[in-house]
Amino acid sequence: MKFARKLIPMLFASLVPTLSMANDYVWPEAQTRLIGDNPVHIIKPGEHLELIAKQYNVGFLALMSANPGADPYLPKPGTFVTIPQQVILPDVDYEGIVINLAELRLYYFDPENQKVHIFPIGIGSVGRETPIMKTKISQKRENPTWTPPASLRKEYLEERNIVLPDVVPAGPENPLGTHALRLAYGTGSYLIHGTNKDFGIGLRVSAGCIRMRPDDIVWLFDKVALGEKVRIINEPVKTTYEPDGSVFVEAHRPLSIDESEVGKRVLTQPDPLIAHWLKSNQMNFSRYRAALAVQSGVPIEVGNAFAQNTAAPEGAAEL
Repeated sequence: MKFARKLIPMLFASLVPTLSMANDYVWPEAQTRLIGDNPVHIIKPGEHLELIAKQYNVGFLALMSANPGADPYLPKPGTFVTIPQQVILPDVDYEGIVINLAELRLYYFDPENQKVHIFPIGIGSVGRETPIMKTKISQKRENPTWTPPASLRKEYLEERNIVLPDVVPAGPENPLGTHALRLAYGTGSYLIHGTNKDFGIGLRVSAGCIRMRPDDIVWLFDKVALGEKVRIINEPVKTTYEPDGSVFVEAHRPLSIDESEVGKRVLTQPDPLIAHWLKSNQMNFSRYRAALAVQSGVPIEVGNAFAQNTAAPEGAAEL
């Protein structure tokens, strides 16, 4: 009965097309990092996972990870698909833009309006990784031009026999889309920008920049100011201890660091401190290991400290 009460409203949400699909969340309450929920979508004839990812504004890989048995191109009509919109917030200060490379998400923290906005992104491919950084927005450009770096022009010529121009003007052929935010990091070569393509969001496909869907970059462009703080992190595993005693783990597939790892499952080893805490308090260590192995990208409850009469660790929202 408890399961049915949770399932019915989620199913109802998936059947009402007029509901807003913007992934914005109420500012988290004190000592909690778990926000949102995971609605269920029922596959309709002709739908595929990329289409559903766009509808709910989640990344393609995130949707696949949350639904490992679903055919991404020809899913069976009537199949239930979990939409990964429940998240554990990264362990960072809640200000400005925060990008977690491992989960292919951009967070925009808006304390003035008490909102957290979350967007799927594309990031640098293997060999052209988006770097970890603390920086700020140094420039805002509408209808940007694109200057392909010499290394990229050489790669396109040698591997694809395509001659890239020195400068690509603004317009429908520009891969930066209609808006770009330049980061102050290094020589200023990294951007948060839009795209002129229908794919690549939620994937590792860029030359190092952060790619957003066209409507998302327009929203963010209008929202942020010059000097806005930007932090890029790489946290494939997030853990939270919630005020009600529940302990959740959200595990993503770690980023491949070279071509030899592409297509292979890269496992994250259990954190010794978390493992010790779970074991010493008779909590479900095996469920923790399973979450790390499955890498669903969805928060999984691994136990409840209150049920075990266990004292909360220091820092109620973090293990």
